[in-house]
Amino acid sequence: LTLCSTAGAHDDENWHPSKFGASDEIGAANLITAESVIQASRLVRTGKTYALAIPTSAEVPAYAPRSFNLTIVQPGQIAGSSLGPNKATYNDDIVNAWVAIGTQIDGLGHVGIDHVYYNGLKAKDFVETTGLKKLGAEKIPPIVTRGVLLDMATYFGVDIVKEGVAFNKAEIEGAARRQGIELRRGDVVLFHTGWLSLIGKDNARFAQGEPGLGREGAKFLTDLGVVAVGADTWAVEVVPFEQGAGVFEVHQHLLAKHGTYILEYIKTDELARDKAWEFLFVLGAPRVKGSVQAGINPIAIR
Repeated sequence: LTLCSTAGAHDDENWHPSKFGASDEIGAANLITAESVIQASRLVRTGKTYALAIPTSAEVPAYAPRSFNLTIVQPGQIAGSSLGPNKATYNDDIVNAWVAIGTQIDGLGHVGIDHVYYNGLKAKDFVETTGLKKLGAEKIPPIVTRGVLLDMATYFGVDIVKEGVAFNKAEIEGAARRQGIELRRGDVVLFHTGWLSLIGKDNARFAQGEPGLGREGAKFLTDLGVVAVGADTWAVEVVPFEQGAGVFEVHQHLLAKHGTYILEYIKTDELARDKAWEFLFVLGAPRVKGSVQAGINPIAIR
């Protein structure tokens, strides 16, 4: 098993300014280069594609008080009327929702430490109700890189990993070793736990906890230099939090301290079924100016 680390890992006690520069707004996405994209593209051998998002709807359980509402409208077509001599008709839609419903990417302006965010940005200087003045989702560049799936359900010998089970260095290395893969600088690392299978069957359990990344595991991955960490769970990190851990401390470590993106509600079951441990990962996040997060449908290609 080879685990390729990043030289000069960022000091967590002195986490800003960013190692990518005092004006940087894209964090670990800086680790993606033209050469790394070319290398990742060589993983495509069969042309099989995987949609890694679940359908977004009001039925998806979400972290309170988040909600989702979709309304279909037919403007100018009152009482069944149509438009023009050719009787044109059309449907439009209005979404009134929290962005963080369903499969999503957490931008670097999502979680901070005492109102200080990635690269030392203070909330009072960039957060406005009309949108973030810095770190908005429109700044997230295309993320095209090598993706790696760690099948934690199989590693633990279960269909669904229990809530509160933390993935730290030993578990991450153990799963990678079992699958015969290496983790590399610039990767997107995804965890398969089986947790999404609870949606529609036990929404209460789904929303109350989850297996996920622990504090040591998060540090291990940022020391390696990964671009993003994702899972088939609603928060990626372990809930209940580890003993002695703060509230969403893994989010703080990944987003605020290291600019490492978080991908939530990722559909991993088909990748796990096919033993698709590495693949070309492609993500173009919606460029809503000033948005904190973005609903996404990342694609894996083998």
